[in-house]
Amino acid sequence: MTAGTEFREGTYGTKVVAVEPGGAGFIPLQERHGRPLSLLWTWMSPNLEFATIFVGVISVLYFHQTFWQAVGALIVGTALGAVSHGFLSARGPSTGVPQMVLSRMAFGFRGNALPAGLNAIVAGIGWFAVNSVSGTLALSALTGLPAPFWLVVVVLAQVGIAFFGHNLVHVFERAVLPVLAIVFLLATVFTFAAATPGAEPGGGGLGGFLLTVGAAFGYAAGWNPYATDYTRYLSPTVSRKMTGLYAGLGVFISCVVLEVVGAASATIPGPENDNPTAAFTSHLPGWVAALTLIGIALGAVSANVLNVYSGAMSFLALGIDLPLKQRRAIVAGVFGVIGFLIALSGLQDAGAKYENFLLIISYWIGPWLGVYFADWLLRREDPSPFLYDRSYTPWAGAVAMATGMVVSIALFCNQTLYVAPVPRAVPAVGDITFEVGFVLAAVIYVLLLKRSRASAA
Repeated sequence: MTAGTEFREGTYGTKVVAVEPGGAGFIPLQERHGRPLSLLWTWMSPNLEFATIFVGVISVLYFHQTFWQAVGALIVGTALGAVSHGFLSARGPSTGVPQMVLSRMAFGFRGNALPAGLNAIVAGIGWFAVNSVSGTLALSALTGLPAPFWLVVVVLAQVGIAFFGHNLVHVFERAVLPVLAIVFLLATVFTFAAATPGAEPGGGGLGGFLLTVGAAFGYAAGWNPYATDYTRYLSPTVSRKMTGLYAGLGVFISCVVLEVVGAASATIPGPENDNPTAAFTSHLPGWVAALTLIGIALGAVSANVLNVYSGAMSFLALGIDLPLKQRRAIVAGVFGVIGFLIALSGLQDAGAKYENFLLIISYWIGPWLGVYFADWLLRREDPSPFLYDRSYTPWAGAVAMATGMVVSIALFCNQTLYVAPVPRAVPAVGDITFEVGFVLAAVIYVLLLKRSRASAA
């Protein structure tokens, strides 16, 4: 690293039950540990939860896909998000910094406030609230106890793990994977036994297909801004290829399997239920349903451990000076409190809130990825001199991303709250906001970067 680099202070090593010190600084080489294989369970466990299942459910119930149309769209959308996740994760060992700090290469120290700020809100608060609700509703359906009681239990569990930090997060994800895999394997077997593919009405056409692709991409790519947070402790000598492969496969396998299960469950006739988790388990034998509800709650905690941890990292990547030795842990705790309050207000009408959130999540990630990948392809120099330089303030990245977001949302958004002119005029286009945002932001960034280089010549 270069002069001016902010190092993550303190000694941490491989200790598990110890609070990870410091904030979003570079991980010193003597602190590096772990192996790429660990990324497989780190990224599988958080997706073995109800939010993943619900992506498949809405593809049939809300977007009116047949089961097999839904399967195709879910694979396409998830593959896009998993591939980008693999590429992003692969940079962690060599750079040694969190993903939103690495984003400064394209956006500059100040301009990076746009993606880092959005991710802090979406991850540490938005996703946290969504998953807390699903875990809470599962435990409420299982026990009959009031949802607010279980919300407190769920929030305390996930914030407690994230508070300790990186090492405990990895150990926890590895420990819960066998439990979650067995539980959801049982649910999968009984779901497919009761499913009736071909009985669903369908009729969503190309528009519904693209909406499903967008939802699946949004869910998988929702992890992209976290990518190097969980690979930055690996030694720079580990295989870059295997690092990206294990991270991408962890996301792809877990997401596709449970999303397809969700689509299959939507073909099972049954009474309507205001509790989405109870509706999903209604066709299962009693003991399997009970285990599945426990698995849903455990999966929600597994996902939110990452959301709280990376949300705190993104907040610290804003560059706000917090003269606190355990600032990452403290920020994680604050995010937990805010997320709890939002989750408390979202216990009603959870299904509609899921649908909107899963689509909207990709609206900012698409343009951010467009800028990030364009910069990565155009500039081959070492990013380290730019990451902690507060005087490095290019404007092209933020302008390109903001323009991509505004134009794509204004013209192509297809939500219940707002249908943009293009899908209103041509419903068959569905919702291609993230695709348009990605391409537009990338093109604008390339043009602006070339112009700035020409001016400097």
